[in-house]
Amino acid sequence: MSNAPVTVEQIDLPDEAATLALGAQLARRLLQVKGKGGCVYLEGDLGAGKTTLVRGILRGMGHQGAVKSPTYTIVEPYELEGVHIYHFDLYRLADPEELELIGVRDYFSSGDLCLLEWPERGAGVVPEPDLTITLAVDGHGRKATLEWAYDATH
Repeated sequence: MSNAPVTVEQIDLPDEAATLALGAQLARRLLQVKGKGGCVYLEGDLGAGKTTLVRGILRGMGHQGAVKSPTYTIVEPYELEGVHIYHFDLYRLADPEELELIGVRDYFSSGDLCLLEWPERGAGVVPEPDLTITLAVDGHGRKATLEWAYDATH
């Protein structure tokens, strides 16, 4: 079986509002296509807009409060629309095995949506993604590349 994504999309994000709007759109698509769960990898350099995109996803699911990067806490939980959402930031992780200490496998139960910043730092412990989003600085804006692991055109 090939590891190639089924659907790849490229989206220009000229400003923060566009990033938030993409997040809201992704929230709807994730709920439609995957039910209420899944694993989303968020890749990109520091300052590429990963946490802003997560804020858009959470707002698209009805969250009205603040969204902060869980850089020091590793995970921030949310419950919206009957969905448990876990926002991970693995940037400060020294070893993927540290995730076992927080019971990470419990977070990846079916029906939960897990959004992972710096997923490569959890290699071998976190599950394969349903969607990988790569954000890159592009002039004054950003470019998002979405790689769905399934057919996301419906």
